[in-house]
Amino acid sequence: MMSVVVPPPHFLPSPSLVFLFLVALVCIFIWGRHRPAGNGHRRLPPGSMGWPYVGETLSLYTQDPNTFFSTRQIRYGKIFKSHILGCPCVMISNPEIAKIILVTQSHLFKPTYPISKEMMIGPQAIFFHQGSYHSKLKKLIQSSFLPSTIKGMVYKIEDIVLDLLTSWKHTNTINTLHEMKKYSYEVSIISVFGKEIEVNEIEGLKHMYHCIEKGYNSMPLNLPGTPFNKAMKARKLLNEKLKKMIEKRREIGEYGGGLLGAFLGLNEKDQLNDSQIADNIIGVIFAAHDTTASVLTWLLKYLHDHPHLLYAVKIEQEEIRCERLAKKRGITWDDTRRMPVTTRVIQETLRAASILSFLFREAVEDVEVEGYLIPRGWKVLPLFRTIHYSSDFFPDPDKFDPSRFEIAPRANTFMPFGNGVHSCPGSELAKVEMLILIHHLTASFRQAYNILSPF
Repeated sequence: MMSVVVPPPHFLPSPSLVFLFLVALVCIFIWGRHRPAGNGHRRLPPGSMGWPYVGETLSLYTQDPNTFFSTRQIRYGKIFKSHILGCPCVMISNPEIAKIILVTQSHLFKPTYPISKEMMIGPQAIFFHQGSYHSKLKKLIQSSFLPSTIKGMVYKIEDIVLDLLTSWKHTNTINTLHEMKKYSYEVSIISVFGKEIEVNEIEGLKHMYHCIEKGYNSMPLNLPGTPFNKAMKARKLLNEKLKKMIEKRREIGEYGGGLLGAFLGLNEKDQLNDSQIADNIIGVIFAAHDTTASVLTWLLKYLHDHPHLLYAVKIEQEEIRCERLAKKRGITWDDTRRMPVTTRVIQETLRAASILSFLFREAVEDVEVEGYLIPRGWKVLPLFRTIHYSSDFFPDPDKFDPSRFEIAPRANTFMPFGNGVHSCPGSELAKVEMLILIHHLTASFRQAYNILSPF
């Protein structure tokens, strides 16, 4: 007769079995959270989600990001999935699909940033919104950066350049990024506040802003003494300072120029509150200052590394300089339209440096793109740098070659300022900043030219 052995009442599973059971539960939980629900036969893009929760974040941080993206593109194609920074993602390196995300179906993909970035810049800033509020802000900001507006700023930008170059006269070596940040900060200040802002106000804002900048990319630990904590305190002080400036302009009834003047000049129906104005002022300064300074730094490096291009730019600028001196005038908007060689060098710098490497978007609902499912809540990353370095669109992409822009690039393949409704509204101002600096740097300021020259 078969006997059945019944374990005694005090029987307990071994620790190893408990551990395996818990691991299984965690994996099921994570899989359940990230798997698309109710999607039938629709399939996700190819790719790897990496380890549970960690995903492929360690791979991203332990190798060149360009290598991380390019190897997966080669393995999986122009659209692939991954899991980085705690988020399931779909990455796009095809310009037509990127256009779908950023332009034709942009309403299905909202801008998304880490919460610490929203706290630092301000939740009412244009970057974090879509819909009617975003549209209203975009029109306002664009109106402050139209060519007709920038034309009136050219002489002021030229003054800033000349002051900057004068400060270099007794300097053998400069910290290029530091100097470019000084320059782009002052230009962003006059574009936001107009020429009415006083010098002491500029200096006060600069100190607080630089403190915020130091904490922006730090670990978001809001503990006493940490860069993030110091930045948040500076953010609070900056907010108070801006509200006082807003209140002062409202009291005297003179709104002044710049973006702040445009905000304050709205009719009663469309008026923004002080917090909305302050958040957008801080956001625009941040965007206008940091990226432009980085591009300028790369621009000077590329000119230094390619003497024949530096020479060609100098010849072009010298001709405009001689014409200016003959007419006893400063540089004008029309002069900046007559710099094709310099403009192509700037375009190639924007492509090669690709300061805006990618954007984060988030699917607001399940979306099907090119036969693949992008589940609601997943992040979507258009990979601008990968597109800019594709030999399909830019032959010999590792070579710095401005002549490639003698012919306009194929649509949606050159996106240094983004694309669609969330593209940078200040792109034209950034280009003018670069052209005016390069004009005086190469044509007027001999010592600065020697700093750039490798000889």
